[in-house]
Amino acid sequence: MTQVRDERDQKGSGSDSVAVPALGPLGMLRWAWTQLTKMSTALVLLLLLAIAAVPGSMFPQRIQDPDAVNSYIEANPTSGPWLDRFQLFDVFSSYWFSAIYLLLFISLVGCVLPRAAQHYKAWRAKPPRTPKRLTRLPQYRRVLLGGRDGAEAPSPSEAIQEATKALKKRGYRVEARDLDGETPSVGAERGMWKEVGNILFHVALLGVLISVAIGSLFGYKGQKIIIEDESFVNTLVAYDSFTPGTNFSADWLNPFSVRLDNFQADFHRDTTDPAQYGAPTDFEADVTVTEEPGAEEKSEKLKVNEPLNVGGTKLYLVGNGYAPVIRVTDGQGNLAYEGPVVTIPTDSVYTSSLVLKVPDAAPDQLGFVGLLLPTAVMDEGSMPRSVDPGLSNPVLIMSSYFGDLGLDNGESQNVYVLDVDSLTEMNSMMSDNGAITLDGANRSAELPDGKGTIEFVDVKRYVGLDIHNDPGRIPAFISFVAAFVGLIMSLFIARRRAWVRAYVGQDHNGVQCTVLEYGLLARGEDHRLGAEAEKLTSLWTSLWEDRGVRDFPLNSSDKA
Repeated sequence: MTQVRDERDQKGSGSDSVAVPALGPLGMLRWAWTQLTKMSTALVLLLLLAIAAVPGSMFPQRIQDPDAVNSYIEANPTSGPWLDRFQLFDVFSSYWFSAIYLLLFISLVGCVLPRAAQHYKAWRAKPPRTPKRLTRLPQYRRVLLGGRDGAEAPSPSEAIQEATKALKKRGYRVEARDLDGETPSVGAERGMWKEVGNILFHVALLGVLISVAIGSLFGYKGQKIIIEDESFVNTLVAYDSFTPGTNFSADWLNPFSVRLDNFQADFHRDTTDPAQYGAPTDFEADVTVTEEPGAEEKSEKLKVNEPLNVGGTKLYLVGNGYAPVIRVTDGQGNLAYEGPVVTIPTDSVYTSSLVLKVPDAAPDQLGFVGLLLPTAVMDEGSMPRSVDPGLSNPVLIMSSYFGDLGLDNGESQNVYVLDVDSLTEMNSMMSDNGAITLDGANRSAELPDGKGTIEFVDVKRYVGLDIHNDPGRIPAFISFVAAFVGLIMSLFIARRRAWVRAYVGQDHNGVQCTVLEYGLLARGEDHRLGAEAEKLTSLWTSLWEDRGVRDFPLNSSDKA
């Protein structure tokens, strides 16, 4: 025995051993396609896609804020350029993110299409043949038809025909077999929609991927502040900030316009609840919309969480505040600036910061920073403050500067920040001249050293809009609903098979009757299979109740 084993070992390790054939290029492609189209591979790619999106929230993205990217690279001269080489500032348009996205798409297509074709063939096919031994199925029952109290038993063929009709009413697709034989039977199957739901779920995932890709490629979003009685025309230069899709073209902008006619802010005025007094309760903007040049104007209302849809573009109300109208005359007596100035609320009572740059003033450029107090309280010995968000006693408190504002060198600046390092201070709370205070009684003030005058003309309201155009939004929603429906179908629809056979037999007392035996099999886990077997038993009872239906008890030999 040892000698034989040694000879086999030598033969297997020698030069005459069987060589495994190489796959070859075509075989390698088939193997790679098989691995890529596995459901486990699709799940791994989906996880990789989620992980790959993380750097997009960790690092500034060039498409959203190129200045922030440049600042990050300047602040990190060692790691910044390397991060840029790996496209971590352009994550969602990078080659590696696009590769994962494309592989996931191909993997899902490769999973779904063959699976759908296979299920279509299974749907068109007949129910499986009747097993020889129904007793081996997880759920097995037998009932006796007739043969008691003189009741006439139905023939096996008649019993199977009635069983076929009953199963069809319960949603089974059925096929009766051997009706003219001694043991006719019927094969039945239901729950084919379960796999349809599964396929629908995966097709919907493909729809979500395609919709997201469409939105990121061809959509855009932007922000715009509109002051009362002013209009916004949907052009690229009109936006305060704009984030285009990867393949977006400015020619695709819908040529609509929006004018802010009035803005109404309601605040809590119930004095019995002082803790909530002054809290905002509702914001409503009255706007006039023109969907395209020459079209009829439409009056609309814009509220928080109630966006306005203009030709597929959504306008969201996301902010509001005060815009005091200011007139500035320079030292030569010329009008250097007149118009509303957008302020930024800093607290719940709308104490708002203000920055005004006047580059057209002469002989020196002028700059102002300060606060707008909507309902000002000027107590002696304390700082001025606002006690209510409503516009009851508006007061402007400002500091003034002159010098070079740095706007002529071509570098972009934040309109809400004034760099005072290169400017000379004229007014402030800490200077001898004091701060400029403008209210209802004192509307204008002279600037020191003959630099001009500043006048508080009026106060207007403004709204901040988020403007979104996502062509993939509706397809994504439809795909999400389809995925949810498919998931529900795949979870709650049971795939089952049932077989019923009838033959002439005898009960334990030797009385001739028709034996109806049936068994059920679940495709996958189905804890409700036993309940289905009991329902079929009740069904047979109701069908042949007048012929004396009886349970046929099982013993150990029945399951042998």
